[in-house]
Amino acid sequence: MEDSLRLQSFDQLPSAAQFASQIESRNVPAVFVGCVKGWKAVSKWNPSNGGLGYLEERVGSFMVEAMLSQTAPVFYGDLRSHERVPLPFSTFIGFCKWHRQNVGNSCSINSNSLGHQLGESDTEQGCSTFVDAAPKQIYLAQIPIINAENEEIVQLETLQEDIQLPAILEEKNLSSINLWMNIAQARSSAHYDPHHNLLCIVTGRKQ
Repeated sequence: MEDSLRLQSFDQLPSAAQFASQIESRNVPAVFVGCVKGWKAVSKWNPSNGGLGYLEERVGSFMVEAMLSQTAPVFYGDLRSHERVPLPFSTFIGFCKWHRQNVGNSCSINSNSLGHQLGESDTEQGCSTFVDAAPKQIYLAQIPIINAENEEIVQLETLQEDIQLPAILEEKNLSSINLWMNIAQARSSAHYDPHHNLLCIVTGRKQ
């Protein structure tokens, strides 16, 4: 029983067939080292290599929904403890830049595989909330790059060209690809997701 629940780590990607029959079927987490090293995003999104400016130029004007938590830097699964605040993606990038200049360089980005327009007054109200909040209290969660069921909610479609489908998922039908991005080091409570997903670390790290 203990062996069947042990997490596996792979230095090379298995084939899609091997993944389905030998890994996914076990229902146990697995780590694939270097799975996304060929992505353009690995170099283009890297904050140490001008990645924040690149992202701001590509999608800075798009509105995204950021999460504001009073429990930061620990984030719990209870969404009632979070406040969802719409703001321009460029505003969030500005917080990342501020944090790197004043605190450290711990901004991290990942893409998780598993249209909202505001008036000026709404935008100003949302941004004012963040002015009063410590930057470490906000993060982006599940910002759609692809969504097969609802294309209207996709906010960051233009970033799709910087990523590619890992070979192990070639025979799968993806429901969505989402961006997660935090400004500072953060901790989340232990949890499980209702769907299988592949978390791809583009820059930064996750333990």
